[in-house]
Amino acid sequence: MANVKLTHVDKVYGGTVEVLKDINLDIKKGELVVFVGPSGCGKSTLLRMIAGLEKITGGTLEIDGVVVNDIPPSQRGIAMVFQSYALYPHMTVRDNMSFALKLAKKSPQEIEDAVNRAAEKLQLTQYLDRLPKALSGGQRQRVAIGRSIVRDPKVYLFDEPLSNLDAALRAATRIEIAQLKEQMPDSTMIYVTHDQVEAMTLASRIVVLANKGIAQVGTPLDLYERPENEFVAQFIGSPAMNLLPGEIIETGEKTKVRLSGGGVAISDVKSKASDKGKEVNIGIRPEDFVLAEGDDYTFEGKVNHREALGEVTLFYFAKQGGADVVISKLPGIHTGVRGKTVRLSAPSSKVQVFHNGKSLYYR
Repeated sequence: MANVKLTHVDKVYGGTVEVLKDINLDIKKGELVVFVGPSGCGKSTLLRMIAGLEKITGGTLEIDGVVVNDIPPSQRGIAMVFQSYALYPHMTVRDNMSFALKLAKKSPQEIEDAVNRAAEKLQLTQYLDRLPKALSGGQRQRVAIGRSIVRDPKVYLFDEPLSNLDAALRAATRIEIAQLKEQMPDSTMIYVTHDQVEAMTLASRIVVLANKGIAQVGTPLDLYERPENEFVAQFIGSPAMNLLPGEIIETGEKTKVRLSGGGVAISDVKSKASDKGKEVNIGIRPEDFVLAEGDDYTFEGKVNHREALGEVTLFYFAKQGGADVVISKLPGIHTGVRGKTVRLSAPSSKVQVFHNGKSLYYR
């Protein structure tokens, strides 16, 4: 297995359409790194550049210390699992998984051993003699993954492999991929998805792409708990983090902010004396809100809409104080709240502070 290093990588189409600019990323051996971002951010393009299916316009790509910009895909030591299964319908599972090894002129015994090992890891042994049409969607995707495993590549690439599955199959296959990674701890995997649950549950590190570059790289909990900027704060997490405008009124080990809507927020993020008076946005995740007691509150609003999900209830509040729609996620079932005014607060450890779109925590 190998590490993958991108240095000042650019991608431009037709000499004028810039898709990716100055991408710098070092993926270590044994990591499962997930690329996420909004549609059109270039995550699949970046994966295809690593695979050799898209030409790199500028910068260098190294796999295992070797610059591979001009090396064809077949010689890069990579295996790719696509969004579509791309199985040969007239071939059995065994033949689909062994096809690349036969082209590489491996011995029959090597091929049989490799297919059997991969089938055992993916729980496909009993399906080896079936045709793809006799398999479920999840089983077909496992065959596609098995076809990659038998090649024993340096790097595995996954391009939204679960997006064609229904919700139940997607969850089951996601767990299977996580278990497969545990069985192959030294394998290097790069995974593209638009699904935050996949990113948060599978990744060693997440790369958030936006505005032609990298918005932040970190572990799932790093991005969730300490976003570097407002884009990551609102992209990671569902519902998105609330941003409430206000002004810093006290600085030091804790930062106190008077909000435009009338409430006050205290954050554990440190601030400097020179920060006093700055206009900022307070970031609070919906699940970190609690019902306020007494006159100490952070947000006060009228409930416009309520969604009861069983274990939690979502409150949607009317826009006020310069904030966009504010959402809270409170445990339990709450009835009879629509149209009522509710006050909320949040623990200081859960309150983020952003100035000019960037977190004060990372200064």
